[in-house]
Amino acid sequence: MATTTTTTETKSRKVNGVANGKIAAPSQGPEYPDIQTIRDAIPAHCFQPTVLRSMSYVFRDLIMAGALGWAAFTYIPQIQDSIFRGIAWAIYGYVQGLVLTGVWILAHECGHGAFSLHTKFNNVMGWILHSALLVPYFSWKYSHHRHHRFTGNMEKDMAFVPHTAKDRQKRRLADLYLDRELFEDVPIVQVAKLLLHQLAGWQAYLLFNVSAGPDSQQKKDVGVFRVSHFEPTSAVFRPSEAIFIAISDLGLAITGYILYLASTVVGWKMVFLMYGQSYMWVHHWLVAITYLHHTHPDIPHFEAESWTFVKGALATVDRDFGWVGRHLFHHIIDHHVIHHLFPRIPFYLAEEATEAIMPVVSDFYHKESGSFLGSLWHTFTKCKYVVEDPNVPGALKWAEPKAK
Repeated sequence: MATTTTTTETKSRKVNGVANGKIAAPSQGPEYPDIQTIRDAIPAHCFQPTVLRSMSYVFRDLIMAGALGWAAFTYIPQIQDSIFRGIAWAIYGYVQGLVLTGVWILAHECGHGAFSLHTKFNNVMGWILHSALLVPYFSWKYSHHRHHRFTGNMEKDMAFVPHTAKDRQKRRLADLYLDRELFEDVPIVQVAKLLLHQLAGWQAYLLFNVSAGPDSQQKKDVGVFRVSHFEPTSAVFRPSEAIFIAISDLGLAITGYILYLASTVVGWKMVFLMYGQSYMWVHHWLVAITYLHHTHPDIPHFEAESWTFVKGALATVDRDFGWVGRHLFHHIIDHHVIHHLFPRIPFYLAEEATEAIMPVVSDFYHKESGSFLGSLWHTFTKCKYVVEDPNVPGALKWAEPKAK
């Protein structure tokens, strides 16, 4: 497999319209393989998840999470020095956040039907696991499916649709209604925005459908307060989905009540230390992973008229997060391109499927092998908005940063 070795962020295998060093003529775009050709290259067994194998990962992750929680609850309060006790709690929160991110990803497999061949079993397991992490399972499932269905579509994608040059002329509350070009390159401003992006991005998506395309909603002109993932009649969902949104809310209410009961026994401070800080780490990783899968200086987006499913699915990036990515994050970072092409392939067969499609998609395949967190900073500070790509009709590329 062709890979790209980078330091923080360098050129990937394929740049908008550039294949094997040749630039497509402005009158034509690169010729993408059709989805059936790509599918035919994958061994049939890669589409066959098994309950036993999938559940083994659930048991493994829950045992790790339980052991970490028991050890923290039992031993950390016994540390006499407050500074060392605080450090121990911080380390616990970080490590438990890694483990619970793995649990999140297993629930994500359920939502895609990649956990088993049984839809009801997938939904029950996904609802339990996601509800335990305060994630509205069906609400996320429906909007996430539409993200997969329209990945890279500037109008209909549900996640991380970039700003255009025209968008940048609008004044926003996030910029205190000031011209963003005056301050956005100031390091302290960039740090503050990145922290806000990582700490509040998930909640903003659930509450206000932020970063979704303008034509992604199922209803029009409903206002900013009618696009929540918690409201059964939200514009994000179809009327037929309302009952499942309510079931998602029920799962959250059950978890919230359990946390309340726990607080009456051990106090809210202990609940935050044991659960709250891990929750924040989990959704930090979720935002970072999703953002970096779909944002890269060489990755195009597409106008609605030029977009196709294959174009969008191949406009994603495989990245590397070392041992954690392979063993705790269940390859979600390492093999995301194949996941967008065929989300029903279970994560434990994604590497084999990726290798199988390389002869077909190699000219369009993007992989970054540099620092994951380094790429987060580089991408966030460089990828501001998209402009028309003069070499590929209908494609939009990231604008080059202005010279200092």
